[in-house]
Amino acid sequence: MTFKPGDQRRQVTVFGGSGFIGRHLVRRLAARGDIVRVAVRDTLSAGFLKPFGDVGQIVPLAADINNQVAVETAVRDADCVVNLVGILNPSGFGSRRATFESVHVAGARQVAIASARAKVKHLVQISAVGADPVSSSVYARTKAEGEAAVRDAFPAASIARPSIVFGPEDDFFNRFASLLPFTACLPVLGSGRPRLEWPVKGDGLPSLDIYGGGGPLFQPVYVGDVADAIIGLIDPASVQTGKPLEAEGKVFELGGPRVYSFKALMELLMAVTGRRRLLAPVPLWAASTVALFLECLPKPLLTRDQVRLLYHDNVVGKKALKLSDLGIDPAAAEIILPTYLARFREGGSFKRA
Repeated sequence: MTFKPGDQRRQVTVFGGSGFIGRHLVRRLAARGDIVRVAVRDTLSAGFLKPFGDVGQIVPLAADINNQVAVETAVRDADCVVNLVGILNPSGFGSRRATFESVHVAGARQVAIASARAKVKHLVQISAVGADPVSSSVYARTKAEGEAAVRDAFPAASIARPSIVFGPEDDFFNRFASLLPFTACLPVLGSGRPRLEWPVKGDGLPSLDIYGGGGPLFQPVYVGDVADAIIGLIDPASVQTGKPLEAEGKVFELGGPRVYSFKALMELLMAVTGRRRLLAPVPLWAASTVALFLECLPKPLLTRDQVRLLYHDNVVGKKALKLSDLGIDPAAAEIILPTYLARFREGGSFKRA
């Protein structure tokens, strides 16, 4: 988008803008002509975002989410603020250790307080489907506590809760796909007790489902749709639904067009990559035991807290505000996954699955 001299450009501050969702959001904001401050701990890691806009349009800014002065500087004169910062595992040491409480709760509160003081017009807090103040998972519990902290400081803030987010840089499909060349099987986490399934028409013999239904349910959502949803929340006038959007103080749950079991996700992964593997049922008690040892790794593949999340389905609520309320027709995983997982096929990207 080309602006002429004298045009008014909106100032948007994006905390965590160099991350997975952030890079897609920043690109879209820049295309709209917004001036984007990318508030991150390491400005060098955000340098790749600059070519997405004109000279000086995208500005990486050093801002630790728990540093009051840095956060206040980052939101000063901003029209809109988006907080994307979140972690899957605690990390770091000493004063730089990032915990669920320090990031999801204290950090979110800091951003909301600073935004209120700066008289920001729109604040969007990114949470997660499954956020629950009484959850046994610290991740889900602190996400809910962070939402409450944001509402207390900035009642008009919009909350976006995505399900599993997929896209070229995702940490779900890419992680399991990277295992394919080195393993003979893929896990079906959360498999229930084996059960008999009777034929629909009542004739023939029953079959044994060793996966107990295929594990917990998920509703993967494309990262581009999440970015478009955030733009709709900070600019309600851009939403094309035929009716005014009331986003202030509301919670939106973001999910794709289809719900999958864990088993179905692994089957989809194999279909896209053209690699066939055995699917091994892994009940949650066994997954928790394995996670106990994996937690010793610098970047664990699985933690006990993540296993606790698997006790509940990760899908959009029936009565929740959804992508459709933001005028977005979500992209199907079957369409998007081949565009970036083809490299995991035997023979490379140019071999058909």
